[in-house]
Amino acid sequence: MTIPSKPSMKNQRLFLILSFLVVVFHVHADGLDDFIRSQMKKRGIPGLSLAIIQDGKILKARAYGFTDKDGKVPVTTNTLFQAGSVSKSVAAMGALYLVGQNKLLLDENVNARLKSWKVPDNEFTNDKKVTLRGILSHTTGLTVHGFPGYAVGTEMPSVVQILDGIAPANTPPVRVDFIPGSRWRYSGGGYTVMQQLMVDVTGAGFPEFMKDNVLSPLGMENSTYQQPLPPQLAKLTANGHYANRRVVEGRWHVYPEMAAAGLWTTPSDLARFAIGIQNAYAGKPGSVLSQSITRQMLTDQKNRDGLGVFLQGDSTTLRFGHSGRDEGFDALLTASVDKGQGVVIMINANDNSLMMGRIVDFIADYFHWDGFPVRAKPAAVAVDAETLTAFEGRYELFNNRMVTFEAENQRLFTLEDGFVDEEFVPVATNTFTSTDRNVSVTFTADADGNVTGFTLEDKDQGYERTVPRIGPLANAHKTTADPDPSRTPRIMAALQAMVKGGKTLEEASGLTLGAKRDFAGGMPEPETLKSLTFIHSENVAGRGIQRHGSDVSEIVTYRLKSNRPDTYILVHLTSDGLVTDWDLVEK
Repeated sequence: MTIPSKPSMKNQRLFLILSFLVVVFHVHADGLDDFIRSQMKKRGIPGLSLAIIQDGKILKARAYGFTDKDGKVPVTTNTLFQAGSVSKSVAAMGALYLVGQNKLLLDENVNARLKSWKVPDNEFTNDKKVTLRGILSHTTGLTVHGFPGYAVGTEMPSVVQILDGIAPANTPPVRVDFIPGSRWRYSGGGYTVMQQLMVDVTGAGFPEFMKDNVLSPLGMENSTYQQPLPPQLAKLTANGHYANRRVVEGRWHVYPEMAAAGLWTTPSDLARFAIGIQNAYAGKPGSVLSQSITRQMLTDQKNRDGLGVFLQGDSTTLRFGHSGRDEGFDALLTASVDKGQGVVIMINANDNSLMMGRIVDFIADYFHWDGFPVRAKPAAVAVDAETLTAFEGRYELFNNRMVTFEAENQRLFTLEDGFVDEEFVPVATNTFTSTDRNVSVTFTADADGNVTGFTLEDKDQGYERTVPRIGPLANAHKTTADPDPSRTPRIMAALQAMVKGGKTLEEASGLTLGAKRDFAGGMPEPETLKSLTFIHSENVAGRGIQRHGSDVSEIVTYRLKSNRPDTYILVHLTSDGLVTDWDLVEK
């Protein structure tokens, strides 16, 4: 028999180093997995899939949770998710590929090559025309921000019908309403113009063109722009969930606006797309785009917007990316330009929290990526429970955008969609600092000690402003006697008219003109309003709260009995008692 020789000291050292690195990676992986699962649990996220790019390769692809909230089918790394507006970035590569083939020009009037439809000229296009560069950078003046999609099984409009807002299209016509190039405004409508432009120039169907010239060359074999999905691919999808975690009827919506919102994909495939941009930027052979076109793609056109991607960081930490939302799905892609790093996260839920940003920051900290914030947890001071509880409630963060604080374990937490989101640590009796961002809130009170709002300071953005209080948490108050029971029937009638819209709303009394204008199309929920039970009333006169063009003087909280269970409704009233808005809340 042969006796094996002992390994050399050098080989022993190499073995120990490799073993240590494997152990360290597994420790990191376990910590990352634990963090992601804890975030999903906190936010009620059914399923999540991600891919991490390191050194220009996919280092890690993982899937968590289930394709639906019932928890029967696990998400895998091959489960298909809707990319939402990340579809625009991938579609942009297809348009820029045509620029590289001299079939499209970035600064030419798109009407020169559109055949099936033309951008209607008007007073805004007399001197400046809609161009592909403007479409890609959201500077054309084209309207229609985004698209809600269409329920599975319903009639689909053509792209031309969508562009003209003709039934069965469910969005207004796409038109120019400011001088192209004069300012920035996000436009999914513009990308739908681009979709028709690409089809007219190539003579190919959009899904086929994208597959042949972008998806397949990048190895994105699990991706498609087909709308609706063929049955064999529909079996591989996650189910979409709204912000309240209700399943989207039919599992998801169909998006004939493919370039703007119609990509089905996986995080690994989107990571391959990001790596394709990184390789093209570096001038590596075999890329879909040339180095020169890629450098234009990653150049700020206006408002930190490149050509199809948004830009972050400075010249040494530059990153590109996009976020996305379709009905029931959210997505996020961010990647470095020249460091071979990046991450893609996709979830089968609409989530309005900071969760995906927290996961990105956690990953960046794990791998010591430059250009990401490093947050030291602020040192907490003791605040008594009574003081802390007084800060609970709702505040008008922006016009028609509330933020909700709830107290727990000597902390304040924001609530988004009824789930815990951002943690605020007390650093003084009435000042709290976020553990996620460089943001602090300092609560203010009136002469009687009643909290009336807070001052928001954002040190990263360099501003501070006052945020008025709307009222307490609804479930913090027991039912009490209504000080003005005679108005409740009038409020009920006004709410029912707002739900119905149309002529019913037009003829209704007890509503502001702004409410009649903005709710003319009715509201999808609550479909049935059975009764209102008074809970609380807050005098907010003088706090600067305005809804639908009218100043709000009082906000009345009712427990709502309707087709939507366990819900409260906040009714916004003017000084003369007219209803100008309402919000549904769960706490």
